[in-house]
Amino acid sequence: MKKMIAVLILCIVSAGASAQSRLMAMGGGGGGGDRIERAEAAEQQLQARFANANTTHDGKLTRAQAAAGMPMVAKHFDEIDTQRAGYLTLPQIEAFMAQRMMSR
Repeated sequence: MKKMIAVLILCIVSAGASAQSRLMAMGGGGGGGDRIERAEAAEQQLQARFANANTTHDGKLTRAQAAAGMPMVAKHFDEIDTQRAGYLTLPQIEAFMAQRMMSR
């Protein structure tokens, strides 16, 4: 379970080391509450990173915005942009990450 959390954090943060240490500091032990807290923290972090990267504040992350603010998302841009719209939304990124988590 810790490995899955680490993978999610790396995808979300792309600067995984600092974010992972912050999340791990929230509590060890592996209880159910810890996993929920970590998942919630990861979700909040994803939302914040998306908001910061989305410099036009239109809810659409372009390839250039992803490259500048969310490098891991930029790396998988074409996989996430299944509709070939040329931009990504937060729900698309969340769905991609959830899919990756389920396939591991």
